[in-house]
Amino acid sequence: MTQPKKIQVTDLILRDAHQSLIATRLRTEDMLPICDKLDQVGYWSLEAWGGATFDACVRFLKEDPWERLRKLREALPNTRLQMLLRGQNLLGYRHYADDVVQAFVQKAADNGMDVFRIFDALNDLRNLETAMAAVKKAGKHAEGTICYTTSPVHTPELFVQQAKDLQSMGADSIAIKDMAGLLTPYAAYDITKAIKAEVDLPLVIHSHATAGLGALCQLKAIEAGADRMDTAISSFAGGTSHAATESQVAALKGTPYDTGLDLNLLTEIADYFREVRKKYHQFESEFTREDISVQINQVPGGMMSNLANQLKEQNALDRIRDVFNEIPRVREDLGYPPLVTPTSQIVGTQAVYNVLAGERYKTITNEVKRYLQGGYGKPPAEVNQSLQQKAIGNESVNEARPADLLKPELEKLKKDISDLAKTEEDVLTYAMFPELGKEFLQQRNDGALQPEPLLPKESAERAMDSVATEFKIDVHGESYDVAVTGVGQSGSGKRKLYITLDGMPEEVEFEALNEYINEQGGSARKRASEPGHVTAAMPGNIIDVLVKEGDSVSSGQALLVAEAMKMETEISANIDGTVTHIHVQKGDRVTPGEVLIEIE
Repeated sequence: MTQPKKIQVTDLILRDAHQSLIATRLRTEDMLPICDKLDQVGYWSLEAWGGATFDACVRFLKEDPWERLRKLREALPNTRLQMLLRGQNLLGYRHYADDVVQAFVQKAADNGMDVFRIFDALNDLRNLETAMAAVKKAGKHAEGTICYTTSPVHTPELFVQQAKDLQSMGADSIAIKDMAGLLTPYAAYDITKAIKAEVDLPLVIHSHATAGLGALCQLKAIEAGADRMDTAISSFAGGTSHAATESQVAALKGTPYDTGLDLNLLTEIADYFREVRKKYHQFESEFTREDISVQINQVPGGMMSNLANQLKEQNALDRIRDVFNEIPRVREDLGYPPLVTPTSQIVGTQAVYNVLAGERYKTITNEVKRYLQGGYGKPPAEVNQSLQQKAIGNESVNEARPADLLKPELEKLKKDISDLAKTEEDVLTYAMFPELGKEFLQQRNDGALQPEPLLPKESAERAMDSVATEFKIDVHGESYDVAVTGVGQSGSGKRKLYITLDGMPEEVEFEALNEYINEQGGSARKRASEPGHVTAAMPGNIIDVLVKEGDSVSSGQALLVAEAMKMETEISANIDGTVTHIHVQKGDRVTPGEVLIEIE
C-alpha cells in the first residue's frame, strides 16, 4: 500500500497561469512587488519562465526575457525557479542545432534557472537527449516530461515505458503533463500507480482545469503515489488554467498529505493578483472558461483563445465550432500528435485553413509539410498516406533524430546578428525568433522599445465586442499599421472608430480619417477583384518574397511566405502569367482580401 507523504507544490502563477488566461501578457513590473511574499510560502518551485513567456516578452511586452529571469532570481532568493523547455525546440517553433540547445540551457542556468521541465510535442524522446544532457552538465534539475493525450496508441503501457526511458536518460523527476485537460481522475490514478511501480523518481502531476477535472485528477494521482502537484493562485486559477493553490492546500490540510503551506499568506498573494488581473481586461476571452467539450474536441484552452482571436480578425468567429470539429480529424491524419506547442499550432492552423477554404488541405502549411517529412520527429501513429503524398510528393521521409540533420549554427547566428547582439543571451534571443528578435534588438539599440498598450476598461470592452480589422496605410513613403478595435456613433452622426495606430490607441471619426488619408495622398492596399490578384487566406506577416516583377509564374507556384498563428504558409499563384506588381515586402503585415501581388 502506498504510504502517505507530504505533498510538494509548484505554483504556476508567474508562467502557465497567465499564459492560459490572459495570453501570457503579465508584465515583470506586476510580478516583482509580490515576490517577497511568494518567496516566503515554501513552494517546491515557482514556474516563472519558458513556454510562451519568452515569445510574449519580445513580441508584445518589449521586455528582455533574460532580464526578467535575472530580476526574478534576485527577488526570489529562497525558491527554486522552474521553466518549461520544448526539448530540441527550446522556446521557438523549430528544431535547433545541438550547439544552440546546449548554449541556451547553460545561459538559462547561468541567469538563475534551477529546474528544467523538458518535453517533446510528439513524446519522441530522442528530441530530449541533448537538452537533458545539457541540464545535467549545468548541475541543474532535469524533469523528464510525458505529454498526456488520448488516442488508440497512447496507452498506460506506453507512458510507463517512456518514464523508464526518461529515467535512463538521467531525469531527476518525471512529470505527467496534461496540457489540454484530457486526463480523468481514474486514468490519473492508474497511470501514476503504474509509473511509480516501475520508476523510483519523484512524480509530478500537471493537469489543466479546462474540463473541470484538474483538482480531482491531482487528488487521485496523490492517492496513487504522486509526489508533487502543479497549482495556480486562485485569482489566476480555474478554466483553462489549473486547480487553485489555496483549494488544494485546504483539501489536503490535516491529512498525511498536508502541504504545510500557509493559507493566510496564500490568500494575501491571491488578493494581490486579483487586483493585477484587472489591468489586463483586453486579453480576457470567453474561450478560457471551464468547458467539458475539451474531452470531445481535444483543444487545449490556450489554443482555443488563439483560434478565437484569429477567426475574429477575419470576421469568421461563427466558424469556430467548425474548426474545433476539424481539429480531431487533422490530428488523426497526422498520426495523433499530442496537442501542445508546436503541434497544437501546426494542427490548429491547418484546421483553420481547411475550414475557411471550404476544402480540406487546399493550402498545406510549411509546418505540416515539415512534420510529414519527419522534421519534428516520429509521429505516434501512422499518418494519412494520401495527405503525405499531396504534401511532400516523392520526397523522402527522415526517420532519424531531426537534429542529426542540422549543422552547428551558433557561430553563424552570431555573425548574422553582428553588433546588434551585446551579449550571448542576445544571440539566443535572435536564434529563437530571427525576424522578431532582430527587430527587438534594433528597437532596443535605438531606444524605441514600446510595449503594446493596456487599454482602459471601457476601451478593452469595446475591443472585445468588436471585430479587429488590421491594415496598412502608406503616406508619402511612410507606412502606418492601423488596427480597428471598436466602432461607435459620435454626436454628429459620423461613424467613430477606435483604433491603434502603430500600437497606440486613438479615437477618430471615419469621414475625417478618410479625408486625412486622401489629403496626404495616402492609400490602403486595394481589395482583390481579379483572378490574378494574389491574397492571403489569413492575417499575418510576410517573411519572404520569392519572386520579382517581370517573373513568369505558373498556377500553384509559391510567390510569398507568410507567418500566421506562428506558422509559415506559402501563398501561391492562382493563374499562369507574369508578375506585374508586388505590393508587399518582407516584414509587412497583411490581411485577407488585400492585393499582395498582381499577375497578368
